[in-house]
Amino acid sequence: MRRILVPLCLAVFLLTISSAAQQPSAEAPQSQQPQVKVNMLNVCTPSADEQKEIAAALARVPKEPLFGTDFEVSRGRSTLTDMPAILQAGQPGHVAGEPSVASYVRIRREFSVQALFSSVQYSFSNDGQTMVETMVLHVRDPKDLIQVSLEDTASAVTSSEAMLVANTPVSRVRLERFGKSSITLARCQASPGGPAPDQSAYEPLFRSASDLLGNYRALLGVKKIVPEELAKISGTAKPKPAPGSTKGTVKSGSQKP
Repeated sequence: MRRILVPLCLAVFLLTISSAAQQPSAEAPQSQQPQVKVNMLNVCTPSADEQKEIAAALARVPKEPLFGTDFEVSRGRSTLTDMPAILQAGQPGHVAGEPSVASYVRIRREFSVQALFSSVQYSFSNDGQTMVETMVLHVRDPKDLIQVSLEDTASAVTSSEAMLVANTPVSRVRLERFGKSSITLARCQASPGGPAPDQSAYEPLFRSASDLLGNYRALLGVKKIVPEELAKISGTAKPKPAPGSTKGTVKSGSQKP
């Protein structure tokens, strides 16, 4: 009898261990894939606190800055072959089958060491369909605020000179913050499913940003530099006369003997 009971008890014990091992533990994680956190920016109707931060950042931009001696003016062409992952909210998007080539001009100036911001960079680009103006101010010692960005767009049907002279209003304000998500205020258009959002409460912010960009257009000499540099890219710049050359015609005459 003992020879029969012992193997049966051992078989039942092993079967119990095997079934217990196959059951998932309640404490074990159900999935090993990392969690993905997505922050959605409310660019059309930012909160009251976000509006205060935007207003405070714009107020800290110097209206009469003291520039240092360092500066930069550059021009070139940029080929965009990849489709943007996220189109700017409220802006019409156009995706073409062929790469988009944009001509651009950049101007950078350094602030004096006493200023809150270390530098300002202005850029103008034209891809044949849309002209974009962007001005970015970088904070010297970022603790909460990192940079302030102002942007406006216009159709390329008009010329760059006309866009700059018209002082195109800002359509997008963006604050980059240290260790926090960015804050953005943008002009939003009507969607296919409804009308455009009421943004009348944000008009003072858009107006303040537009005044700042208009002021820095004059300080950086944008209205003169940008058209001249774009003309050099397209090859339509007028050649300067050589030193010592004279204008007009030379008349020939007889000399007395």
